[in-house]
Amino acid sequence: MMEVKEALFMNRGDGESSYAQNSSFTQKVASLTMPVLENAVETLFSKDFDLLQALNAADLGCAAGPNTFTVIFTIKRMMEKKCRELNCQPLELQVYLNDLPGNDFNTLFKGLSSKVVGNKCEEVSYYVMGVPGSFHGRLFPRNSLHLVHSSYSVHWLSQAPKGLRSREGLALNKGKIYISKTSPPVVREAYLSQFHEDFTMFLNARSQEVVPNGCMVLILHGRKSSDPSNMESCFTWELLAIAISELVSQGLIDEDKLDTFNVPYYTPSLEEMKDIVEREGSFTIDHIEGFELDSPHMQEKDKWAGREKLAKAIRAFTEPIMSNQFGDEIMDKLYDKFTHIVVSDLEAKIPKTTSIILVLSKIVG
Repeated sequence: MMEVKEALFMNRGDGESSYAQNSSFTQKVASLTMPVLENAVETLFSKDFDLLQALNAADLGCAAGPNTFTVIFTIKRMMEKKCRELNCQPLELQVYLNDLPGNDFNTLFKGLSSKVVGNKCEEVSYYVMGVPGSFHGRLFPRNSLHLVHSSYSVHWLSQAPKGLRSREGLALNKGKIYISKTSPPVVREAYLSQFHEDFTMFLNARSQEVVPNGCMVLILHGRKSSDPSNMESCFTWELLAIAISELVSQGLIDEDKLDTFNVPYYTPSLEEMKDIVEREGSFTIDHIEGFELDSPHMQEKDKWAGREKLAKAIRAFTEPIMSNQFGDEIMDKLYDKFTHIVVSDLEAKIPKTTSIILVLSKIVG
């Protein structure tokens, strides 16, 4: 079974295929959800715990794009606003940037280097640290965090779902890499079970790290449909499976490598999220909603160019895990094929992406 901790990261660097250069969709999501983060920071100042001299915040699954900088400066700006309103001594801000060890922390911190970290002349001085590790387990000391933020990360699983082989060892999701219309019910059940296990672990770890009354703002890829095989959540993986299948038919990829590969990713429904939070029992749901969003590339006048950019953006976050399974040497051919599929029918509808916003408060006691 693939070691997700070693294979899961976004394309590194700042080149043409890098995540840093191809994250306009998640930047758009971050922009639209900033008011929720602003409200969370404002609410923290009304809670009955003493922030002492610093607010401790963590951005989990931060990757290496510019989104995390927006998070830092949004928190900082809101802290300054509240300190002025309350006429209190300015606090300091400590931010922990977390992702798996394979993440491109070098590019991330080079991006931060153009900022003055911990400038004592500012109203709120801020300090930033990198924290490599899996958010499916403990990362921080007990009762140390006031605010946890995560955008487009929690839908990644700790591993591919278990139980996707028959007793005879045959692949149960043959020819596919995610839930699809042709997948047997056991595949859907295995994915939901793995997400339930992983998100429960995530909540339990955070329940130990977040102070009572502390807050979490989670944004993730989800779905509005009750059907997990709906194209709104399967589009990327369905088209990648088609591209891989074509390379299998050309003898460029071994068929068994396709049949035994299932991506460690799950797009939950709002109802599934609510159920897991309530069952785990450490947090109350302050706010939950889903909203649909077109890819920014779909709004370009040149449809061909827009779809090529969409394919490049998908490559930026899927290539490392595909490369781990199928090999570096086949990646250009795979994504050339994938791009061809995406742009071949310009009249075909590209489904909107559903995002889920979940705001949680840790229960006191």
